[in-house]
Amino acid sequence: MEIIQIVGLGLIGAILAVILRQQKPELALMLSICVGVLLFLTVIGQISAVFNVLRDLAAQANISMVYVGTILKIVGIAYIADFGAQICRDSGESALASKIEFAAKILVLVMAVPIIIAVLQALLKLVP
Repeated sequence: MEIIQIVGLGLIGAILAVILRQQKPELALMLSICVGVLLFLTVIGQISAVFNVLRDLAAQANISMVYVGTILKIVGIAYIADFGAQICRDSGESALASKIEFAAKILVLVMAVPIIIAVLQALLKLVP
């Protein structure tokens, strides 16, 4: 039932933003950002539950928490970059949104290098 609250909050925010955009576009953007933050805060509990499950699974599989932490950071970068890019698009700055997405891709690539190296080293150990 939480999805109904999320969609309801989003729809109310969207309707108010459309109304405000005609009179005060800068307030409409601020409202959009605030609603987005509220939506994020609504689901933060589920995010921490997922992190706990992943941490427990990594411990059971003897996977280093460094790798799990890196993967979670990569996911976080993707979500935060998408959120920022959407805000830029909402304010009419699609070029800036593209730059945010590009920078996020570079950061993800840089953070993924240690994981890629670990996978390749594990594969090399399997090959005689």
